[in-house]
Amino acid sequence: MTEKRPRQLCIGLSLNATWMKGDGWRHPDSGVEKMESIDYYINLAKMAENSKLDFLFRADYLYVSTQMLGDSSNFGSPDPALFFAAIARETERIGLVTTISTTFNPPYVVARQLQSLHWLSNGRAGWNIVTSIEGADNFSDSPMPSPEERYAKAMEFTDVVRKLWKSFPNEAIVIDRQSGMFSDKDKVTAINHSGEFFSVKGPLTLPAHKSGTPPLFQAGASDIGRNFASSVADAIFAAMPDIESGVELRNDLRRRAAEQGRDPDAIKVLPGLYFFLADTREEALELHKAAHANLSLERRHASLKSVMGLDLSGYPLDKRVTDDILPDSSQAVRSRTHAELLRRYIIKNQPTVKEILDRPEIVGSAHWVSVGTVEDVLNDIIERFDAEAMDGFIALPGGSEQSMELFFEKLVPELVERGLFRSEYTGSTFREHLGI
Repeated sequence: MTEKRPRQLCIGLSLNATWMKGDGWRHPDSGVEKMESIDYYINLAKMAENSKLDFLFRADYLYVSTQMLGDSSNFGSPDPALFFAAIARETERIGLVTTISTTFNPPYVVARQLQSLHWLSNGRAGWNIVTSIEGADNFSDSPMPSPEERYAKAMEFTDVVRKLWKSFPNEAIVIDRQSGMFSDKDKVTAINHSGEFFSVKGPLTLPAHKSGTPPLFQAGASDIGRNFASSVADAIFAAMPDIESGVELRNDLRRRAAEQGRDPDAIKVLPGLYFFLADTREEALELHKAAHANLSLERRHASLKSVMGLDLSGYPLDKRVTDDILPDSSQAVRSRTHAELLRRYIIKNQPTVKEILDRPEIVGSAHWVSVGTVEDVLNDIIERFDAEAMDGFIALPGGSEQSMELFFEKLVPELVERGLFRSEYTGSTFREHLGI
């Protein structure tokens, strides 16, 4: 019987410029102008690869909100697949997880796009499957479908993409010079899919890569999202602002995976770690404060109303909020995941209005927030990992580029020193990094 290897963290880096949130971009030395060039992100990708991170990640938006304009440094959202195609040429090992919506795209185009990135990167592509929560009016006159319809469509969409990837297997490439046969046409087959949402004949226009299919990522944490994620995902991008929510989510996803005949260890639960690193705790706290200084009281109240339909604008900041004033949990909200996290927090703690308005669901998309020195954040990571609240995390540097530099120069080496992260890559493909 082989001895089980000790657990190690799976770590990705978000290339969405979280370190420029708030007023950080206004500093003359912030270098925000450099973000207009792909060279800036290629340099970050190389830093992440030098630290042997598992993957790079890029979120995507198919709409423009008021939060993306005006006083925000988030000036645009380029197509992440094209974005990673450029990065693929400048890197060798690190995984590239692109975000593509199943609500607004045709599955044939997506299967081809992802397989193309997989070939361009030599087996390093990954797909973050999203159902989108806004953007319908950029594609038709129809309103956003219900969450139930979006997830039903996502399930069929993912099934079609997987069938298309299998329709032209790598084994069909023969390259037999003597017989003159380049590929075995008998191994390339149509899929003839006909379902509720899609009708696709196939096969795909290019063969599968020899490394296997791109790993699948998913972020749904509502009940319907958990069912979908546990059935198809190799990794889950999880919203978990505290340890308790992390333990509950990870245990539940593993249970659901087992019920669907999957190995629970085949799913990695990866929360977003929004960290503010500095040489002292005081400096780190100032970074965190500055990052959210642009969020006025009015904007926070508007965010709360958007997240869970709760309007507290008429209440004093020191009033405690109890569950009897919470809106019906079945009403339509922007994100069920964030609404449920906040609802649980309010029921358990009966916080003040001010405490609610300072919550990460309101100011930081429900990410796990850690503020302090390298040792402080390191201890936070170890505590959650030891509690089995996660299998790794997505690094979201906050406050400044210095915070990101401390992550690469000091925090990651500390994780390596403690045996919690690799010192060298043991494989060259994304599937190998994830142990698939």
